[in-house]
Amino acid sequence: MAIPLSRMGDFLAHWTARKPDQQALVFQDRSWTWAELDDRVRRAASALRAAGLSAGDRFAVLDKNHPACLELTLAASIIGAVNVVVNFRLAPDELVHVLDDSTAKLVVVGAEFAGTLDGIRDRLPSVCRTVVLGGEKDEYEQWLAQEEPLAELPTTSADDCFLQLYTSGTTGWPKGAMLTQRSMTAHTNAVAPAYAMDEDTVNIVAMPLFHVGGTSWALGSMATGGRTVVVREVTEVLQEVAKHQATHVFLVPAVIQALIQHPQTPQALGSVRVLAYGGSPMPLDVMNQVLEKLSTPLYSVYGMTEMSGAFCCLKPEEHRDESRRHLLASAGRILPETELRVVDPTTGQDVPTGQLGEFWVKSEQVMAGYWRNPEATKETITEDGWLRTGDAGRVDEDGYLYIEDRVKDMIITGGENVYPAEVERVLAQHPDVAEVAVVGVPHEKWGETPKAVVVLKEGATLDEQGLIDFTREKLAHYKCPTSVTAVAALPRNPTGKILRRELRAQFQS
Repeated sequence: MAIPLSRMGDFLAHWTARKPDQQALVFQDRSWTWAELDDRVRRAASALRAAGLSAGDRFAVLDKNHPACLELTLAASIIGAVNVVVNFRLAPDELVHVLDDSTAKLVVVGAEFAGTLDGIRDRLPSVCRTVVLGGEKDEYEQWLAQEEPLAELPTTSADDCFLQLYTSGTTGWPKGAMLTQRSMTAHTNAVAPAYAMDEDTVNIVAMPLFHVGGTSWALGSMATGGRTVVVREVTEVLQEVAKHQATHVFLVPAVIQALIQHPQTPQALGSVRVLAYGGSPMPLDVMNQVLEKLSTPLYSVYGMTEMSGAFCCLKPEEHRDESRRHLLASAGRILPETELRVVDPTTGQDVPTGQLGEFWVKSEQVMAGYWRNPEATKETITEDGWLRTGDAGRVDEDGYLYIEDRVKDMIITGGENVYPAEVERVLAQHPDVAEVAVVGVPHEKWGETPKAVVVLKEGATLDEQGLIDFTREKLAHYKCPTSVTAVAALPRNPTGKILRRELRAQFQS
């Protein structure tokens, strides 16, 4: 069980006092005890202070998975600052938007991304300083070493934001979800028992830390006193599980699908007590292969950034219940301390059990809102605290959730969220494109991928690869369409709205 927390950083003092010399954090060939981690986090807090950051100020981390990101998140929790963990896969224009929107004063950047940041540095007026992390020109270790550990811990509020993760939006630009001390401690208190995290946990963190599937998953095991193993590349998962005899792993279905093709996977996962998956639905054929080839206990994860992580779970015994095979299509049941409604999105009224509606949830896990975006916050969180998930589905008489569609037309490709508006915004800038709609189409490996359906300007001819390459100059590659089709006109309803459902149905095969 997680210890009672008022802020996320509090667990450091608890476990440092209880077991100072036991391993807390592992990365590649390095490890840190609880006492060493506590010292580093307090030094990071002092370094942030010395860099001019105070309560409410933002800084950013741009890198692949590295324990420094977790150190800085905990340091932010202590002093009331906010860590903006940036998606390293973003294209330069997207990076500019996130860093500029966040008003980050300082950027801790991984060595392999330092050149990218240098290329956009003159477009980031709020950034006063950068610190290179790793590589031959590492500055991070000296930055910490030159500071004394922060001795006096300031008082912070449960409603203070300390972690800001950007999630794509229907406006076409990512939005900064503000996760608070209250929301993240509530998440930890819910997830720890649901996924059997305790002091004996050895937790593999392989999903990107710019996702809740990375950072929130890591904070869960840290708060319970377990050992947390940060994995930089997801391709290293099996090796790291076997090396550390890991008990807990969270992966997206696309990664699990790849792993089960390796004959050594069952043996490598022999120590794993919790194999959690989420980020996108598990295709039934993949699920059947996993159940056949692995005896590892499976836990589904249904969650979202705006809920600080998971809020629904399907347990191992439910995965293997032959009398209720239909549960394999379910996301599971709501975790304790979260309320659920299934609502007709047009009327705002609850629908009867078993009927389709939008999932609305209420919990202390709910974010504070979107940073500097009150309009989007109002659209997402009702006045009485219900979070509109944007997911459409139904709940059966036993309380199991079934996700049938996505209200906001979101595309999930390999666990990454892509909104059509993001891709459409870019393609609309192409000189040959008059109109465009983007929908998700089935993909054997990634579940689904974006497809662009375009109306070309008069005289233009379709250059499919040229249009794909055009988007790759401005967007992360996973957001770019893998195919483009030209049509004479896009299907629309009488009010002129594009009928995406018709497009999806047309290109399902």
